[in-house]
Amino acid sequence: MKNATDPFLSLGYWPSAGSFGFNTDILATNPINLSVVLGVLIFFGKGVLSDLLDNRKQRILKTIRNSEELRGGALEQLEKARARLLKVEMEADQFRVNGYSEIEREKLNLINSTSKTLEQLENYKNETIHFEQQRAINQVRQRVFQQALQGALGTLNSCLNNELHLRTISTNIAMFGMMKEITD
Repeated sequence: MKNATDPFLSLGYWPSAGSFGFNTDILATNPINLSVVLGVLIFFGKGVLSDLLDNRKQRILKTIRNSEELRGGALEQLEKARARLLKVEMEADQFRVNGYSEIEREKLNLINSTSKTLEQLENYKNETIHFEQQRAINQVRQRVFQQALQGALGTLNSCLNNELHLRTISTNIAMFGMMKEITD
């Protein structure tokens, strides 16, 4: 009884007198195929990845600029508070006998509230930067994972028979459904 792969195996034994033929040596063709696939992934994937990183960088820089503007506003408030403090100190000299302790209390409250406001703005800026960085990292990880998975599926598709191919597709569809539920 003849094996179903005999005609394909015999193609490799035809004399090659400058004619086209099939190379059935799997050890010689797999590195070539893998290098072609990796070359295509690198060529097309680096542009997408660099665009994604550039966009993320612009968003982070915009967030930093916004935070710096908020910081500038807080510094203006601090200057106004200092001017107010000078005014309060001048009034304190006039009313030192009657209300020295009250004025000192107001001065401390003003300084404390301004310091808290500056601290809150600084914390907000740092949290925003950290959040944007984590979001960018997660998006890059997801993109790299998707590209790697597509490459692996391409390699698997070329190596699988029909039954194994259908089972693999069903399993991957279920995985993508679970990933979608997790990300939603």
